[in-house]
This record gives sequence, structure tokens and C-alpha cells, in this order.
Amino acid sequence: MGALNRFKVFGVALFTFALGFIVGFASQGKQSEDEYKYLRIFTDVLRIIKENYVEPVSTKDLIYGALNGMTKSLDPFSSFFTPKQYESFRQETEGEFGGVGIEIGMEKGRPVVISPIEGTPAFRAGIKPGDVILEINGEDTSNMSLIDVVQRIRGKVGTKVQLTIYRKGMEKPMKIELERALIKIESVRWTTLGDVGYIKLSQFNENVSVQVERALKELTSQRIKGIILDLRNDPGGLLSEAVNVADLFLPEGKLVVYTRSRNGETQKYFARRKPAVPDELPVIVLINKGSASASEIVAGALQDYKRAIILGEKSFGKASVQNIIPLEDGSALKLTVAYYYTPLGRLIHNKGIVPDVQVAMDEKQEEALQEAIRQKKLEGKNGLILLPEKDPQLSKAIELIRSGQALKKVANL
Repeated sequence: MGALNRFKVFGVALFTFALGFIVGFASQGKQSEDEYKYLRIFTDVLRIIKENYVEPVSTKDLIYGALNGMTKSLDPFSSFFTPKQYESFRQETEGEFGGVGIEIGMEKGRPVVISPIEGTPAFRAGIKPGDVILEINGEDTSNMSLIDVVQRIRGKVGTKVQLTIYRKGMEKPMKIELERALIKIESVRWTTLGDVGYIKLSQFNENVSVQVERALKELTSQRIKGIILDLRNDPGGLLSEAVNVADLFLPEGKLVVYTRSRNGETQKYFARRKPAVPDELPVIVLINKGSASASEIVAGALQDYKRAIILGEKSFGKASVQNIIPLEDGSALKLTVAYYYTPLGRLIHNKGIVPDVQVAMDEKQEEALQEAIRQKKLEGKNGLILLPEKDPQLSKAIELIRSGQALKKVANL
């Protein structure tokens, strides 16, 4: 069988599959003639490329390229995995990997930092939420998918990767060289600041709610006037852990979050036990533009029920649900299928959580704070280093609790 005939057989098979796909959906409602028309255009373009492109090109590469383009047209979080990419993705989520410690999304066709994770190479190098990655090892990112970007940044522990970063207000981009490391996150740390309890949650990994519960028990056993839950630069993580953490602050039976799909189907998640924090103890949640996903779910729920004052800057606004759908050839589709909503029905995605008390930190203040922390470490100080005098958001939270204004503000929200 010649190449052209082989293609024709494939083209018929492809069209038959696509037609079957549409017929499958037709049972839910009439499909317009447009869908058939565009499928015919697709198979025509595939045939024309195969017959006329200046160099031979494999059908598989063409189809994979089309599927990649298809998902890129949807949103920054939907994507297509080739079999190799999907296998790599599964290995990375199931085991340890070398990385630099940043959560990445896509905006206007470019990878954008959602948040650097505290204690990682990216955080130490001063990478910030909102930084646009223009190049990876000199390679332009404008035509890369999110999967391509992640795979280029990750690699063997000890090897280096160079990122070209653009930050708002910069005259020109800057190059930052990072050494890949084994990313192990100490997700929950806590201490007291005199008469104020403080919990830092860096990521919603498995079992973080157990650690937060332990922290709350230890802190509330002491004579404290209130609790600060710091979710700044927390890129999120597991939905189940977001619900479990909110559960520690809310009465049993309260709705924490719900999802809604395109067809209106909802999935609701409720608090399932008594709160670990006494009602009379004020809570302040710190957020910034690096707070995303699970962080926004917790902040949104506590804000809706007026259980906490949300303080800081507007959060990132990433609150969508992705399903991984394996395909028969080993490839896979990651598809956004629903959005998260707060208990009062507020859409978080692309909107973020707006704090009750807005306290901004400019770049100079952030740099001064990180430099002061580095100096403390050089002096031999270990563990959680908090410097309220250099951190206006933390300082304001402490002030509200100690002055008694936190209780009054929650009552008036």
C-alpha cells in the first residue's frame, strides 16, 4: 500500500472516530452542521500537509501538535501530554525530582510564576509572583506549552538551569541561574510571637491538616490572644487538605467550598468535625499575590463565615479543577472541568480573594525583609525567622490582635 493510500485509510479512520465522538455527544442535544464542517476542514488540512509539505512529517507529530494547540486555546491549565510527557509527569508526581521550587501558570502565551516556594532555590534567588519567564537556557518560551516549560526547568539534582525573567517595572529582563535541588517542603511551621500564635503553611501537601491541628493544639494551650495563619506565597495543593484545614476553624456541617461544571453539576465539601480553635479567639489569615488554589479556598471560606480577617494583598486567582484523562496510546489529556466557588457563591478563578484589610508590600520592602532573614541565618539563627519590624503585613496582624481590634473587625465584617 502506497503512502497516499495509507494516509487515506488513516484519514477515513480519523474522520470516523471524530464522527463517532460527535454522535456520542449528540445524544445530549443536537449538534450543528458547523462541527461536521470543521472536522472536514481538519482532515483536509492534514491531507494537504502530508501530501505537499516540503519535508516528510509523521502523522503522529501532526496530530499531537494539533491536540497541543487545541488545549492551549482553552486555558493556561489544560494541556495535552505525549506518552513520554505523561510518563515523566507520573514519575514526578509519585517520586522525588530535581527542581527550583516554583509554581507556574500561563498568561498570554508565556509562563508566569504563581509563587516561589519558601526555602527553595527560586525563593532564595529572589524570584517573585508575577515574574514572566521569557527564556529557559536561552530558549524562547513563547511557543512552549506549560508541560514543555516544566520539563525544561526540572532535571537532575545539582545541574543548573538559567531563566530569563521579566518583572513589571524592569527596564530590561534579567538572567537568573539556579541549581536544581531535591524539593522537600517543610509545609507547616509554627511559633508564638509573644501573646500571638503564628502558623506558616507553605503548601497543601498530604497530611498538612494533621500538622496544622497539632500546631493549633499546642498554641491554644498557651495564653495567646489570637492566631495568624500565614498563606502568603502558598501555591496550593490538595483540595482534600484545603477542606481539612478550613475544617479546623469552622463549625461542623458548614459548607467549605463547592465546584460547578459546565452543565451545572455541583460537588460540595463540608466541615466534618468540631473546630480546633475556640470561637472567642480571633484569627487573621495573611495572603498575597502568591497565594493560590487551596490557599484561596481556605481564605475564601473563613472570609465568607467571618471567622477570620483576611489581610494583605489580593490573591492570585487560580481555582479550577483539572482531570487527567489517559488515552489509549499512552498519551493523556489534562482538562479543566469545573471551577471552585466560596460558600457564598463567589467565583475565585481569575478574580482572587480580596483582603478585608489591605496592606501592600512593595519590592523594596520584600527585598529588605529577605535580606534581614538571610543576615539572621548567617548569624547562626535556625528555624522559623519572623521579623515584624521588617514585615508590614505581619506587623499589622499582630497589632489588630493585641489591640482587640481583630474581634471588633470580624464582628463588623
